[in-house]
Amino acid sequence: MKAAARREGYWLLSPLIAFLLLLLGFPLVVDIVYSVSKVDFESIRSPQLIGFGNYQKALADPEFWGAAWFSLRFGFLAACIEVGLGLFLAIFLAPLFTARPWLMAIMMLPMMVAPSLVGLMYRLILHEFVGPVPYYLTRWTGDSPSFLGHGNAFWTLLAIEVLQWTPFALLILYSAYAAISPDIREAAALDNATEFKRLVHIDLPLMLPTIGIAAFIRFIDSFRVFDHIYTLVGPGAGGATTSISIYIYQAFFKTGDIGVAVATSMVVLVGSFGVLLTIGRATRRAADQ
Repeated sequence: MKAAARREGYWLLSPLIAFLLLLLGFPLVVDIVYSVSKVDFESIRSPQLIGFGNYQKALADPEFWGAAWFSLRFGFLAACIEVGLGLFLAIFLAPLFTARPWLMAIMMLPMMVAPSLVGLMYRLILHEFVGPVPYYLTRWTGDSPSFLGHGNAFWTLLAIEVLQWTPFALLILYSAYAAISPDIREAAALDNATEFKRLVHIDLPLMLPTIGIAAFIRFIDSFRVFDHIYTLVGPGAGGATTSISIYIYQAFFKTGDIGVAVATSMVVLVGSFGVLLTIGRATRRAADQ
C-alpha cells in the first residue's frame, strides 16, 4: 500500500515537476552555456565557448569583490536587524494582534510599496538641497548630515531596507509564535516557569526553524537588492554602493559583457545554495539539541 501510495504521489507531482523543469531548467542551461562563452548583444545567438574565462575575469575584478562585500555586509546586517525586530514585535505585540487581528494588515503596509518607489520617495525626502529632512535639520540644529553621501549612504540604505521589510519578518515569526500550543505554556506555568524561561526554553526553540527560514529569505532578498539602491543613489561615488545586482546590471547593459554578467549570476546562485544549506544544517542541529 505504501509503495502504491508513493507511486501515486509521484504521478500527481509529475506535472508540477515537468513545469518547473521547463520553466527553470531551460533558462538555467542557457545561463550555464553563456557563462562559459564569449557572448555580447551581437553574438547572443551564436556564443563562442571559451571555458571558465568569464569566471576568472569576474573573480579577478576588484569591483566584483567590492560589490560582493557590500552585498554580504548589507544582507547580513539587514537580515539580523529585521529578524531581531520582527521577533521582538511578534512576541511583544502578540496579545494586541490576538485581540485586534486587523492591526496586522496595517503593519504590512510598508512592504506593499514597490521598492523602486520607496527609493524615489526617500531620494526626495533626503536630498541634500531639496529634501525636507535636511532642510529642517539645518534650520533647527544648524547642520545636517549628507544622508546620501559617500560616508552615510550605506547606513541610509540599510535603514530604508529595515523599515520596509521588517513587517515581512514580523508576519512569519508571529505566525510561528501563534502556532505554539497554549497547552505547552500552561504546563510550563504549572511547573512555576517564569515568562522569560518559557520564552527561552519553549518558544524560541520551537520557533527556531522559522527564524532560520526568515533569516535566509531576508538575507537573500537583501543580498540581491537592486531597486531602491539604484533609484536612490545608484552605484555611488567610486562604486561605494554597488551591490552585486548593480554590478551584474552594469556588466550586462553598460559594458555589454553578457558572459561575465551571467557568470557572476551563477556564482551568486551557487553561493545562495551554500547559504541555504548552512542555515538549514544549523537550524536542524540547534533544534535537535
